[in-house]
Amino acid sequence: MSVSPIQSELASSILWFCLIYNGLNNDSGSAIDSTDARRCYVHSFYGVLSSLFEDKLVTVTPSYLRQALQSQAVAAVTELWLEARHFDFGRMGFNKGVLEDDVLPAGTRVIPRDMVTYVPYLMVIGVLSTVMAGLAPEGSQFDSRQYDAKMNDILAADGQDFFTSYDEVYESFDAMGLQENLLRGIYAYDGMLKVGFQISFEGFEKPSAIQQRGIVPFCKGLDVIQQAQSGTGKTATFCSGILQQLDYGVVECQALVLAPTRELAQQIEKVMRALGDYLGVKVHACVGGTSVREDQRILSSGVHVVVGTPGRVFDMLRRQSLRPDYIKMFVLDEADEMLSRGFKDQIYDIFQLLPSKVQVGVFSATMPPEALEITRKFMNKPVRILVKRDELTLEGIKQFYVNVDKEEWKLETLCDLYETLAITQSVIFVNTRRKVDWLTDKMRSRDHTVSATHGDMDQNTRDIIMREFRSGSSRVLITTDLLARGIDVQQVSLVINYDLPTQPENYLHRIGRSGRFGRKGVAINFVTKDDERMLSDIQRFYNVVVEELPSNVADLL
Repeated sequence: MSVSPIQSELASSILWFCLIYNGLNNDSGSAIDSTDARRCYVHSFYGVLSSLFEDKLVTVTPSYLRQALQSQAVAAVTELWLEARHFDFGRMGFNKGVLEDDVLPAGTRVIPRDMVTYVPYLMVIGVLSTVMAGLAPEGSQFDSRQYDAKMNDILAADGQDFFTSYDEVYESFDAMGLQENLLRGIYAYDGMLKVGFQISFEGFEKPSAIQQRGIVPFCKGLDVIQQAQSGTGKTATFCSGILQQLDYGVVECQALVLAPTRELAQQIEKVMRALGDYLGVKVHACVGGTSVREDQRILSSGVHVVVGTPGRVFDMLRRQSLRPDYIKMFVLDEADEMLSRGFKDQIYDIFQLLPSKVQVGVFSATMPPEALEITRKFMNKPVRILVKRDELTLEGIKQFYVNVDKEEWKLETLCDLYETLAITQSVIFVNTRRKVDWLTDKMRSRDHTVSATHGDMDQNTRDIIMREFRSGSSRVLITTDLLARGIDVQQVSLVINYDLPTQPENYLHRIGRSGRFGRKGVAINFVTKDDERMLSDIQRFYNVVVEELPSNVADLL
């Protein structure tokens, strides 16, 4: 029996999937673990199927399914499997019932009838495929052409700031049909700017652009994907939507909000309490670094809303301290980070424990195409309110770079700028926790007053440092990307990227700490020769020009 080259390619792809589903590479970390190679095989697999076996497919559910699915490798492949799905399943004759999103991730294998006789060849070709997988070149996840192509597939409209299938825009909160006591909370909140409400020159409160489009569809119970620039009020958008829909006569958890960091979760809790002040809302933040027993006590006493980090929330669900029966709203804040490799599995685990008809809201300042594709797994015809990538740069924030040539020269440059830093509140970003400690020690040894925070510090210490920084008693804060996600300090007008971020998306989150809600802001990037490519990537990614720092930087603040 002979096997054609294209059948061999198909066979290798199929057996490669079979090997994964059998859990053969659970902990190997071997060549087969290459993400780019897996993506290549996924596309190859579907491409050959669609061209050769349009109506000759059968579905096979493996008997070892449950055991195999414990493998993280299986989960990774499943995500790639879904990500690569860019064609019409129905045209290919698949069993639609098996290929629904909520069933396919359970591990269904798809095998063409014609290939059943080729099992001996599969055995050999499959082994070769696992070796070849390690030889695939690495690809850049920030390739601009790939990003644009994927985003264009998702965003159908053109020439507007927001792309949405929901056409209504509400220019005032009064027109949104919100409860009277919710409106009272919105108007009475004396920290209004902290949640993104804009104040017009006449003194009347006005919803931001994302709020004008996003609050009402969420209040109507629709699944929503909302993306807008940092500092435009996304937090207030979903908080208002949740508060509008709660049944305050039922003291059970009805809304669950996940955030990537403890600080962001606690900030959301404060916003929710403030806006719901006249509604009697009960909110609790479940985050790591705090007492598990105290979480259990508060949850048992009854709350309407739980805001938390994935690890602690899942722990409370597993302990049955947090009962999911009444949860009808599920929100992911900073979704691109939440759906990254570190949080994705936990989110899926949590989502599977929620009621089947839960409303899902996804919010973020950046929304890579991969994140949008993955959200389809647990969203039902979502309303999409999005902005193009080239519209994501922040108006009102002047962006500059300083050529420091060598890494060792960054410290001297920072010290030269210190007097400028001290006249305003500033955030300095570095890429590692160890470097936060190192830079803090160096600055203090030169008699410069700085504070610092990172994820290795205990929660109480971090809370004290952030409280001092918000109050203005400390003016210069050194941190990692821990602070880049949604932590809102109104007085910050200068951000220094001592280290450029390792991912272009985080650049937006970092510089969004300055110039909040229309204030002036400045971002300064220290650039060594090794950083020049990343700076170019950032400029291309956001379609911006970052200019060299002028000598009169103090006049810009």
